[in-house]
Amino acid sequence: MNAKQQNTLALVAAFMLILIWGANFSVQKYLLDTLSPSGFLFARYLIMPTCALIMMRITLGQFFPPIARKDLFELASLGFIGHSLHVGIVCYGIHLSTPFSSSVILACGPIFTLLILRWKGHERLQRYQVLGVSVAFAGVLLFLSEKIMKGDMRATGGDVVLFIAAVLFSYYTVQAKPMLEKHGNILTMGYATLWGGLPVMLLSIPAGLEAPWATLGVQGWAAMGWSILISAFGGWLVWGWVNQVRGVAKTAPLMYLMPPVAGLFAWAITGEQYTATKLAGAAIALFGVAYTQFAPQRKNPS
Repeated sequence: MNAKQQNTLALVAAFMLILIWGANFSVQKYLLDTLSPSGFLFARYLIMPTCALIMMRITLGQFFPPIARKDLFELASLGFIGHSLHVGIVCYGIHLSTPFSSSVILACGPIFTLLILRWKGHERLQRYQVLGVSVAFAGVLLFLSEKIMKGDMRATGGDVVLFIAAVLFSYYTVQAKPMLEKHGNILTMGYATLWGGLPVMLLSIPAGLEAPWATLGVQGWAAMGWSILISAFGGWLVWGWVNQVRGVAKTAPLMYLMPPVAGLFAWAITGEQYTATKLAGAAIALFGVAYTQFAPQRKNPS
């Protein structure tokens, strides 16, 4: 497979992942309301580190592949940021907010990703990227304006929590790239999940033991499998590979596609309703990401 074909495949995989993550907002909202955020986190990080160990054993031949101590500490740091902090904060934010609002707030991530990239000097940003991200951010602000004006403190507090989570995910995305290039997706994902997930699981044991598991039923356990195995474990694995192939700056703006996808699923599954202002904000955000991805790149004059 040549570079062009690989890039196309990565773009298709990214779009599929946006669909999966968009649907997962409604699925995860149901699980969080049923089990509590701590109960869900207990299940998630009981399962995901186990999957990480199995994945490394099958693909790399060992449960704990050898790695330099320095890199091991770096992966532990990534796990703490990406799993312990980001995922934990996201769960509590979604629990307080709604699926659609949660997706819109997390769509702010590319703004921070591009700022971090510029600050660290990893990738050079083009003017059309900056313009597209700015337009998309304006759409996000328009979307949130009604909630702010109404003074909905519970939902607003959830949105603030999710805003912090978006910054953490952006930082994780940038910091993970050197490890992905050096060690590959499987080892990076495996160790980051292992070191980042186990502390959360241990802290969540009391809530996990008290969670009403018997009330889930077949539908609930299917939702658990979708949310943890497909959206979380598989999604993070694919996302790391997509960033490795396409570059963080080109991939990050795709997160702006998540709000309309999540909104459609939330409307169909939970009955969430939207005003004209919210829909206009989502449309502006979608235009911004489209421009960021597909606008012709202008060459600087020599």
